[in-house]
Amino acid sequence: MDYRQFRFADVHFSADVSIFRTAAGAAEYTLVLHPLDYQPVAEQLRNLEVAYERALAELGIGRESAFLRRFFTSDLVNQREVLDASSLIQAKGDDLCAVSLVRQPPLPEGKVAMIAYHVVADNQDVSGDSTHLVLRRRGRTHVFLTQLCAPEVESSYDQTAAMFAELGCQLADQGLTLEDDVIRTWIYVQNVDANYMGMVRARREHFTRHGLTADTHYIASTGIEGTYDDPRVKVLMDVYAIGGLQREQIRHIEALTHLNPTHEYGVTFERGTAIDYGDRRHVYISGTASIDHHGQIVHPGDVARQFERTFENIAALLRNADASLADVTYLLVYVRDPADCALVRERLDQRFGDVPRVIVAGAVCRPGWLIEVECRAIVGAHRAEFAPF
Repeated sequence: MDYRQFRFADVHFSADVSIFRTAAGAAEYTLVLHPLDYQPVAEQLRNLEVAYERALAELGIGRESAFLRRFFTSDLVNQREVLDASSLIQAKGDDLCAVSLVRQPPLPEGKVAMIAYHVVADNQDVSGDSTHLVLRRRGRTHVFLTQLCAPEVESSYDQTAAMFAELGCQLADQGLTLEDDVIRTWIYVQNVDANYMGMVRARREHFTRHGLTADTHYIASTGIEGTYDDPRVKVLMDVYAIGGLQREQIRHIEALTHLNPTHEYGVTFERGTAIDYGDRRHVYISGTASIDHHGQIVHPGDVARQFERTFENIAALLRNADASLADVTYLLVYVRDPADCALVRERLDQRFGDVPRVIVAGAVCRPGWLIEVECRAIVGAHRAEFAPF
């Protein structure tokens, strides 16, 4: 993995980048843009746009290669109008990409931070809109659905049930299904301490109806505190699906010496999923916390030791996919208590100085977990039986 770091002091933004390249010239870029200090949101968003354009110019790529831009905001309700006026949000034409928005305050001092994912390759056909992006290449259909929600019903259980029903319809429009083609979900829960179990119950029931059980497989996922601009929304979801994969290309990964299967404590997601292509492997690590192989919290009340155990668990999962922390494209770090940000940032600087990362405030699904981390890794592979990515 090639890591680059840019500091644009005049616009008060940093841009950290990971680059994976193949011998054939294809490349994937992950950019993390984060403010360096406090600014009002309109000014900060303008500066983010400037920093993004400069970073792309430094890398020699353009907006047309963007697949996803994910925004983390400090106050989405009051910031939505300003965000909607930005060309980064209203992606269309040559700049069409999926856009995700969630209130998870960037730490420290951020009004808005962004992760952008770019794919540079030939023969790509992109269609749809910013909440329903479809990319077709090499006989596969990549679909990114964002901002799925159902505010017309009340409880987190009912919203989750309606949301997954709508997901099924949108997948069917592309000839895809939940059980065969969904690779990764991100589920944001308003007041996670109160509403998480309603989401879990509805998801489990929906999965069972579609043959997703402990005896088959689940889906890699992050379930975390996060809110939308509509206060009625208790559950919000983003989804990544791929149609056209062979079953042999998909492997659900585990590390039973470190983490138990999630169904043992009543939830239904995979710890991680690896996708093999002819020229590379993508590894999606779900939200991971300080947990042991019995499903118990390790180091209650100690965020520093939970940090270490969390990354020990992630490293074990990556090893199961023949990858390592050196292959990580980004780290998304959720801390329950913003007061822990300084310590967590110091540890990240010490351990992962070059890796793009963003720290946000987001309560994990168990109050005792003080930190959770998700990531993606890419490693080179030579699988002649599969088409390249």
